[in-house]
Amino acid sequence: MVWAGAGAFPVLLYVTLLNVNDARAPLPVLLPAVLMALPIPLLIRRPIPALALMLAGGFAVTATLGTAAVGYSQVLVQAAAVGVVAVIARRRTSVAAMLAAIGTQVAATTFYSTNGGSFLMSVVFAVVAVFAGWTTGDAFRQRRVHAGALQSQVAVQAAHAERLRIARELHDMIAHSIGVIAIQAGMAGRVIHSQPAEARNALDAIEATSRQTLAELRQVLGGFRESTSDDEPLSPAPGLADLQRIATAAEKAGVHVTVRRAGDSRPLPAHIDLSAFRIVQEALTNVVRHADARECRVSIEQRTAELAIEIVDDGRSTSAPGTGYGIVGMRERSRLLHGEFDAGPRPEGGFRVMARIPVPSA
Repeated sequence: MVWAGAGAFPVLLYVTLLNVNDARAPLPVLLPAVLMALPIPLLIRRPIPALALMLAGGFAVTATLGTAAVGYSQVLVQAAAVGVVAVIARRRTSVAAMLAAIGTQVAATTFYSTNGGSFLMSVVFAVVAVFAGWTTGDAFRQRRVHAGALQSQVAVQAAHAERLRIARELHDMIAHSIGVIAIQAGMAGRVIHSQPAEARNALDAIEATSRQTLAELRQVLGGFRESTSDDEPLSPAPGLADLQRIATAAEKAGVHVTVRRAGDSRPLPAHIDLSAFRIVQEALTNVVRHADARECRVSIEQRTAELAIEIVDDGRSTSAPGTGYGIVGMRERSRLLHGEFDAGPRPEGGFRVMARIPVPSA
C-alpha cells in the first residue's frame, strides 16, 4: 500500500491540476499539499525512491501549468523532503538528493519564469530553500549521531567504573592476607630444617590466614557487608531472603510489588545471592523513580543449574539504555557471573528486566 500510494502520487497530482480550469485559483496550490501526504510513508522507509517520485510529479505539474504559485509550493514541499532524506540517509546520499532537487527545480523554473529578473529570483529561491532543508536535516542527523556516541561512551565509562570498584574491593580485602601468606611461607621454607617448631607455627599461620582469605574472597565476590557508619557494627550481606524489605519500601513509595518464588529452595552461593538481590533492588528503584507504575511483579525461579529473575511493571516505557548506571550495572553484574541480561519496554506497555544466572551444582 505504501508503494502504491507513492506511485499514484505523480499521476494523481498531474491529472488533478491539469483539469483545474483556473490555474490562479487556490485549488492548484492546496491540492499539491494534500497529495504530498501519499509519499510520506515511503519517504520514511525508502527516502530516495520517494524523493524521486516527488520530484517527477512536481516537475510534471509545474511544467504543465506553468504558474509561479504551483512552482513555489513544489519548491517548499520538496525542500522539506530533502530535509527528511538528510536526517535518515548518509551525508553522501543526502548531498546527491539535494543536488538532484536543485537541478529539478531550476529546470522547472523555466516554465513559470520568462523574463530574466523573475527567473533569477526563482532560481535563487529554489536553491536557498532546498539547501536550507538539507542543512536542517543534516544538523538533526549529526545531533542523533552525537547522542548515540555519548550513550555508548556512558555505557563504557559505567562498565569501567564497575570494574575499578571490584578491583578496589579485591585489593582492600585480600591484599594484606596474601602478603602475610607469602611472608610466612618464605620464613617456613628458610627454617624448616633448623627450627621445625617455627616452621610449624608459620604453616599454622598460613592455614589460618588462608581460611580467613577464602572467607573474605567469598565476601568480596558477594559484595561487602553493609554499614551506615564506620563506628557501627557490620550487618550480614543481603540476599533474596530480604526481598520483602525492599518490596515494602517500594509499596511505601506507591508501587504495589508482588514477589513470587518458585523452583528449588536450596541455599544459593553468597555472591550469586547478593548479586540477584542487587539486580532486583536496582530494578525496583528504577520502577519507583522513573516508571510511574502502580503494579510491579518480581519473579524468582531457582532451577537446577540456573537462577531466573524477572521484574515487570505497568508503567511508562521511558527507561532508555545508556542514560544512567542502573541498567549498565545490572548487566555488568550478570556478565561477571557468566549470566544473561535483557531490559527493555514491553509491546503491551511497561518495562521488563530479565536476568539468568548460572548456579553451580554444588
